[in-house]
Amino acid sequence: MARDKITHFLTYFQNSAGLYWDREVLSNIDGISYTYGQICDNIERLHILFEAADLKKGDKIAICAKNSAQWCVAFLASTSYEAVTVPLLNDFQPESITALVHHSESKVLFTNTEIWKKLDIESMPLLQVAVNVEDYTILYNKIGAGLDDCFANLETLFSTKFPNFSIKDVRYPTNNLDDLALINYTSGTTSDPKGVMLTYGNVSSNTTYAIETIPNSADNTIVSMLPLAHMYGLAFEFLYQVAAGCHIHFLGKVPSPKVLLSSLANIRPFMIVTVPLVVEKIFRNSVFPTIRQPFIKFLMKIPVISCCLKNKIRKRLLDAFGRKLEYLIIGGAAINKEVEDCMKDIRMPYTVGYGMTECAPLLAYEHWKKFAKQSCGKVVDRMEIRIDSEDQEHVVGEIQVRGANVMLGYYKNPEATAAAFTEDGWMRTGDLGIIDKKGNVFIKGRSKNMILSANGQNIYPEEIEDRLNVQPYVVESVVVERDKRIVALVYPDYDRVSQESMDENDLAKLMEENRIKLNLMLPLYSRISRIELRKNEFEKTPKRSIKRFLYK
Repeated sequence: MARDKITHFLTYFQNSAGLYWDREVLSNIDGISYTYGQICDNIERLHILFEAADLKKGDKIAICAKNSAQWCVAFLASTSYEAVTVPLLNDFQPESITALVHHSESKVLFTNTEIWKKLDIESMPLLQVAVNVEDYTILYNKIGAGLDDCFANLETLFSTKFPNFSIKDVRYPTNNLDDLALINYTSGTTSDPKGVMLTYGNVSSNTTYAIETIPNSADNTIVSMLPLAHMYGLAFEFLYQVAAGCHIHFLGKVPSPKVLLSSLANIRPFMIVTVPLVVEKIFRNSVFPTIRQPFIKFLMKIPVISCCLKNKIRKRLLDAFGRKLEYLIIGGAAINKEVEDCMKDIRMPYTVGYGMTECAPLLAYEHWKKFAKQSCGKVVDRMEIRIDSEDQEHVVGEIQVRGANVMLGYYKNPEATAAAFTEDGWMRTGDLGIIDKKGNVFIKGRSKNMILSANGQNIYPEEIEDRLNVQPYVVESVVVERDKRIVALVYPDYDRVSQESMDENDLAKLMEENRIKLNLMLPLYSRISRIELRKNEFEKTPKRSIKRFLYK
């Protein structure tokens, strides 16, 4: 896509600030809020501190903390200073955070006191300053008295520089679309984190697409629950929303279904951007217990009554989501087929997008009215997509892409960068899929997860897990190969087991029944040889994807 068709995300923000200067736009669940004017004010104050710390264009600034309005201010201050921002997931272990701050060569770290006290300063020799993201006070100062003096006199310095601060003083650099903006570390679903290098153009291309494709306005509200340090949340629960004046409410972390529904009822968002796990829990807890009752199942077979029941279920869900929901956008992983079938049947305004950190993140999307079930939409208009197979409609192959959203490469990792691209310049996604005649993309699984059977058949664990996860007493599963046999690792619904006073033998018998039932649905070469029960949930990334590499 031509650069002149991409609007810089800071241009969007600056324009919205001019329109809505005194309007609240960032709010924490605990009540702290910022107007556009207050955000711009704080950005300039942080710029003064950056100057005192002798930061230059291209220097690295890391941010590691839970989602908050203050996190967003730190991000905007960093990017508008033309520093390279390094968002780090606060769910990482302290050792990982320390290592990534060092690996990224960050000179400044925004964090909180709880995280900071667990970090090893000696292992971050390049770090000059640590700032408390909650109140922008100094946690660590390697520079010396000059920075302390600057902070102590910040109010005077700001007033001298801006006697009557207003939108006229807000001028951010935007002629830098090709410059490095972020080093965004992947969440490590299949491997250790890698530093994805994204330009201002990559990020702005996503923001521009969202603004052009999904109508948004200052009258709208949204609940932000995905990690801002991950591109999915950063792009579509922050930058796109703040670009249009939409009021963002931060929950801090992915909440339980109960907490989420309570927040949605109060905030009444026009859009919910989430991961499959959250939606699946809501349906399993609030919808399936009703529609699976024998009498209700009978009524659902009667056309007129079925239509009324579906409308009632849909209205109840939309009411629970705050009554203003226009878009339910799901991404990050495949959604369970039974849940999706139900959403499609009751006409929920849902769609499943496809993206990855390496594309900042969007690759495919489609409006819910045109969305094809089990797909992840169509390739976005600034990207190209192809399937590495002899027949992209019928033969599964690796999904490869190129276009405005594609990363520069992996930071300080030329080997991984070279491996990520084909000789003719297409980026390898590592995902396997097909594309139908209408351009809908269907993902079959990850190439790293695919199992090759003894007779040469490709087995896609995700497809088996999708069917297994809807069996009785199964919460989640991972299908792996052990000694050339297919084994399912299962975390059962122990709460239900306890409520029904079942012992281990009863549970084992039920799981064996699940295995036999499931195998009748599967080809001979992909049938499960045994089920292994787990006492604890699978370890997950902050976007709630299972860290599969831990269970190989």
